[in-house]
Amino acid sequence: MEMDDRAEDPWRKETVPRVMATVSSRLKQKDVYSLLLVSPWCYRFLLAQTTLWQTLDLRERNKAGEKLVLALSLARYSGIKGINLEFAQDIEDRDLILVSSKFSESLQLLENLNLNGCQKISDAGVQAIAYACPKLKAFSIYWNVRITDKSVKLLVNHCKEITSLNLSGCKNITDQSLFLIAENYEALDDLNLTRCVKLTDAGLRRVLKNCLQLRSLNLYALSSFTDHAYNQISSLKHLRVLDLCGAQNLTDGGLAHISSCEHLISLNLTWCVRITDAGITAISPGCRSLELLSLFGIVGVTDKCLESLSASCSRTLKTLDVNGCVGIMRRSREQLLRLFPNLECFKVHS
Repeated sequence: MEMDDRAEDPWRKETVPRVMATVSSRLKQKDVYSLLLVSPWCYRFLLAQTTLWQTLDLRERNKAGEKLVLALSLARYSGIKGINLEFAQDIEDRDLILVSSKFSESLQLLENLNLNGCQKISDAGVQAIAYACPKLKAFSIYWNVRITDKSVKLLVNHCKEITSLNLSGCKNITDQSLFLIAENYEALDDLNLTRCVKLTDAGLRRVLKNCLQLRSLNLYALSSFTDHAYNQISSLKHLRVLDLCGAQNLTDGGLAHISSCEHLISLNLTWCVRITDAGITAISPGCRSLELLSLFGIVGVTDKCLESLSASCSRTLKTLDVNGCVGIMRRSREQLLRLFPNLECFKVHS
């Protein structure tokens, strides 16, 4: 019996811990919870893996408010860095106010908070979070029509380290928020303003002028901006991802300024209906790192723009969408690959 115990020790003390450490880090959080119940030994081992308890995933969960309070009451979440409440639609202001008051010490290190789709949250809920989470770096509150410029003011006043901000669908946000962002978040890396319909050129220009570290900018479905704002995109020398889908006022002249964004790898020009071959030809020499380009629905481009792109981006372009571009002739897969040898995904009108 003693021999068996000695033989088992290396397996139990060395092999199993290594396997558990590898496997548990790849599991969904609910599966890790299940492992806690396997045995007292598993329970103790998993609790000792502090990285497992730095994030809390309650995405799409029912009674997420109750679960959030219960989780934060556990010692293992005392150093939590990320909370995902995306589409947990029963989350309300009172839940955030409660966790802010009861667990403010645990939230001091929180860096990432996802409130996407939490439509019951208002400025009051954002206020509670802003007060409790001074180290917040990424904040996302997609599809919320209740928050206003007051929320952004609270964030810039109390969460000084934010570098990623998603306000997509927050239709009550105005230029006042963009002025605040521009003056306080100069290190901003990622900004999503999709469908923020009250914004104007003045607000966007201020952001583009001040937030020069932006690498991702999403202006999807914003038809009010003009070239007066788009011209300022040329200031963003680190930009890698740009979404201008639906930019109905963007002209070839405005697009030409983007040619200075030499690190751009993804450009969405879907339904930018005023763009022609001239605009694409203007950006091609500068944007030589493009991996994804969508020209979906642009009838003003022809085969000429593909030739220009092939001359500049033939080795980098992997995804090309020219669906609805009636001026571009149909090509076989082989013909496209001659133009763009590394193309993996291509959509051509039928």
